[in-house]
Amino acid sequence: MAIISCRQAWENMTKATDGGSVRNYTQVLDMSDYLVETELFSKPVLEAYSAWNLEQEITDDQKQYFSDLRGGGQGDYRDGMAAKINNVVECLTEFPKSKRAIITISNFPNHNHQSDDQAKCLREIHLALNDDNQLIGTVFFRAQASLIFPKNIHFIGSVMSEVAKALPSKPTLGSLFYLATILVSDRS
Repeated sequence: MAIISCRQAWENMTKATDGGSVRNYTQVLDMSDYLVETELFSKPVLEAYSAWNLEQEITDDQKQYFSDLRGGGQGDYRDGMAAKINNVVECLTEFPKSKRAIITISNFPNHNHQSDDQAKCLREIHLALNDDNQLIGTVFFRAQASLIFPKNIHFIGSVMSEVAKALPSKPTLGSLFYLATILVSDRS
């Protein structure tokens, strides 16, 4: 499978969902540039959402960007994220070849199927260091709306950047294997 840019991925997703949903959608992405600006997601909007989900402080001006159209509660991944990132950094620092550097997006053990906020779209981010000192990963989505992809990939890239900055080897960002159980055009 060819490695493509995040922008190309978004374009592919948008095209693929023109005719409806797609099951078991996969791509391999080059994470060296994870900024995908769209009409809905300008750079300041993406930075606000990523900062929020990284458990960083955001301004009142940044909070104004938040809306259901941009993901609502399904896209709120911040619960315990700083500790999860620290855990991955500790893992890859002590065990650079580890297969256990995983960020799990918590969900209720038996979530209410009538509550979208409980059904988080992003489920897991698996990170690893390759032999070229690149931080690479695999991400698993329960569902992905192509409309929301720019926000999600910016968050994942931001997580990878935070991890890379904290590692002693200072790796560059490499590829990301991307899997969505179902890909749709929007949240309707």
